[in-house]
Amino acid sequence: MSSTLKIYTLAVLSFLVGTSEYIIAGILDKIAESTGVSLVTAGQLITIFSLSYAFGTPVVMALTARMERRKLLLCALSLFVISNLLASVLPGYELLIASRILMGISAGVTIVASLSIATKVALPGKQGSAIAAVLMGFTASLILGVPIGRVISSAYEWKIIFGGIGLIGLLAILIIALTIPRMDGEQSVPLRNQLAILKQPKMLVGLSVTFFWIVGYSIFYSYISPLLLTVSGMSDEALSITLFAIGIASLIGSRSGGFSTDKWGIHRTLIGGLSLNVLALILIALFIHSPAMLIPMLLLWSFATWSPGPPQQLHLITLAPGSSGIMLSLNNSTLQLAMAAGSGIGGVAVEQISLSSVSWFAALGIAIAVGAVVLSLRYVNRSSSNQASGGRSIIKA
Repeated sequence: MSSTLKIYTLAVLSFLVGTSEYIIAGILDKIAESTGVSLVTAGQLITIFSLSYAFGTPVVMALTARMERRKLLLCALSLFVISNLLASVLPGYELLIASRILMGISAGVTIVASLSIATKVALPGKQGSAIAAVLMGFTASLILGVPIGRVISSAYEWKIIFGGIGLIGLLAILIIALTIPRMDGEQSVPLRNQLAILKQPKMLVGLSVTFFWIVGYSIFYSYISPLLLTVSGMSDEALSITLFAIGIASLIGSRSGGFSTDKWGIHRTLIGGLSLNVLALILIALFIHSPAMLIPMLLLWSFATWSPGPPQQLHLITLAPGSSGIMLSLNNSTLQLAMAAGSGIGGVAVEQISLSSVSWFAALGIAIAVGAVVLSLRYVNRSSSNQASGGRSIIKA
C-alpha cells in the first residue's frame, strides 16, 4: 500500500473517533428519551468523553512512550472498538457512561498514535500534509458523521450508530495490521516536564484562547438538536439537512481561516473570526423563532466557529517555537477540557434558565476568548519590544 493510502486509512480512524465524540450532540434527544433521563443528564455523556480524553490520553501516552507505534495504535483501536460495541448493546445510562470513559481514553490515544505514524509513513517533505489529512477526518465527522448519525437514529435505534462504528473499527484493525509497518517508540517526556511550560503567563493566555473559544462552541453545539427541534420548531428532516449544511460551513470556515492567516496575520484572523462568532450567536438568540433568518445565522456561526482553528495552532507554535509539540499536545487536552466544561455549563443553563439561553452563554464564552487574544497580542508586542531594545543595546555596546 502506498504512503498516501496509509495516511487516508489513518484519516478514516480520525473520522470514526470524531463521529463517536460529536454524534451525541446530534442524537441527544433520542438518547434522553430511550434511557429515561433528562436532556441535561444525557448531555453529560459529552462531558465524560472529553474529560476521559483530556486526562487519560496524556497519562497513557507518557506510560507507553517507548511502545512500538503500530502496536500502540492497534491496542488503542481495539479498546475503541470494544467501547463502541458495548455502547451499542449494554442497557441503561450508567453502563453507557462506562463505555464513554473507555471511548474517550482510547479515542485520544488513537488520534495521537495516528498522527505520529502519519508523519513517519509520509513522503519526505509531506509530513505537514499528512497531519492535515488525518485531522481532516475530524472535520469530516462534523460534515458527514453527525448528520448521517441523525438520519440513522431517526429511522432506527440510535445504538446502531455505535455498533456501526465498532464494526468499521474492526475492519480498520485488520487493514492497519496488514499495511502499517512496525515503528519504534519515542523518547519519554515526563508529564512534569510537559506541564512546566504552563508556568509562563503568555502560554496560559495562549491556551485560554482555545479554552474559551471551545467552551462557547460546546455550550451551544451540545444542545443544538433539542434547541432547533423544540424552540425553533424545526422538523427531524430539516434538522438533518441543517446539521449537514453546518458541517460544510465549518469546513469552509477552517479553509478560510488558513487563507486569512496568510493574508492578514494570526491575531487579526483570530479577533475577526471570534468576533463574527459572537455576533452570529447573538443573532441566533434573537431570531430563534424565524427559520428564514435562523438558518443563515447558523451557517455564519459554523463558518466563524472553525475559522480560528489554523491561526490558533500557529499562534501557539509562535509562542513556544522550541516546544511546539508539547504546546500542541497541551492545546489538544485544553480543547477536550473546554468541551467538557462547555457541555456542563450548557446543562446548567438549560436546567436553571432555559434551553434558548445557551446561545447567550456561548456568546459570552467566545467574547472572553476575544479578550484573551488581545491580551496575548500585548505579550507578543512586549516581547518584540524587549528583543528590539536588546538589539539596540548590543549595537551601542
